[in-house]
Amino acid sequence: MSYICPQFVERVSTIKLIYMKLSQFKFTLPPELLAEFPAECRDEARLMVVHKDTGKIEHKLFKDLIDYFDEDDVLLLNNTKVFPARLFGIKEKTGAKIEVFLLRELDPETRLWDVMVDPARKIRIGNKLFFDENEELVAEVIDNTTSRGRTLRFLYDGTYEEFRKKLYELGQTPLPKYIKRPPTEDDAERYQTIYAKHEGAVAAPTAGLHFSKHLLKKLEIKGIHLPEITLHVGIGTFNPVEVEDLSKHKMDSEEYFIEDRVTETINQALDNKKRVCAVGTTVMRAIESSVTAEGYLRPFQGWTNKFIFPPYEFKIANAMITNFHTPKSTLLMLTAAFGGYDLIMKAYKEAVKEKYKFYSYGDAMLII
Repeated sequence: MSYICPQFVERVSTIKLIYMKLSQFKFTLPPELLAEFPAECRDEARLMVVHKDTGKIEHKLFKDLIDYFDEDDVLLLNNTKVFPARLFGIKEKTGAKIEVFLLRELDPETRLWDVMVDPARKIRIGNKLFFDENEELVAEVIDNTTSRGRTLRFLYDGTYEEFRKKLYELGQTPLPKYIKRPPTEDDAERYQTIYAKHEGAVAAPTAGLHFSKHLLKKLEIKGIHLPEITLHVGIGTFNPVEVEDLSKHKMDSEEYFIEDRVTETINQALDNKKRVCAVGTTVMRAIESSVTAEGYLRPFQGWTNKFIFPPYEFKIANAMITNFHTPKSTLLMLTAAFGGYDLIMKAYKEAVKEKYKFYSYGDAMLII
């Protein structure tokens, strides 16, 4: 009779637990559930409440959120501000229309930017793009960074402040690609949290879009803390995962800032066994990227490319607010890591059945 070492069995079971496949995050999402418009009132979007301990699922409105938090609990917000990152230019000589998506400013003095272009096959080093009828704003392609990525040098006869103003005049609100309609004036306001302060994001931290001034005031009156961090959401957050073995996926880096006074509020709440809620996957990634050996939050200024997927042991937050995400997305994977894979996939199945709205302008989920 052969003998199998118990330690070997334990090790094999651990390996099985760690290995998760991309296909495990596939589900059927009817196209009509992708939200083209936000809810009429921010805090009247639907809210699914998922209880990790019991598996109970409740159906509420977002403004009911206040009922799940008590005095000295914490809701941690991301105060990044979206800028109008989508431009349309005309290629010199051919007149081809080219979409330019601004990703990040590399050098204010020389006006260098990392961008994505579409269609990329038409844009080569040395090409020039013209963005307005008077040809006041021009960009020259000076490098290829990825298959769709380029480095542009903007040429503009004016001060840096005038140049930025011109970008704002010509840029559009960077709504996600699944929204086929052109952006409206309302989108400039609604695709922005009401507490947005620090410009730098090319996509909104969408869990925060549901907060109204009235709801924030009610939370404050109840004694709930509302500290803010900043993580500038990059387009890489929404890049598709193209490897079956999730451990081989690489996230793009995003810049984030956590101040001393924020860490003091969070760490005091942890010591007092209070609820600490990450408002959005961006907040969750930021705080999980800045944890001390003792399990406390530390101040930070820098970049993170942290990719969170099941199984994962969270150190700071014990609650999370997030929108409903698309199949096989890194956002769904983080949500499943926090709520538990089986429970979250069950909740998503119910969300489809109950016709919750998905993605950036969609409804919300509270996991507690």
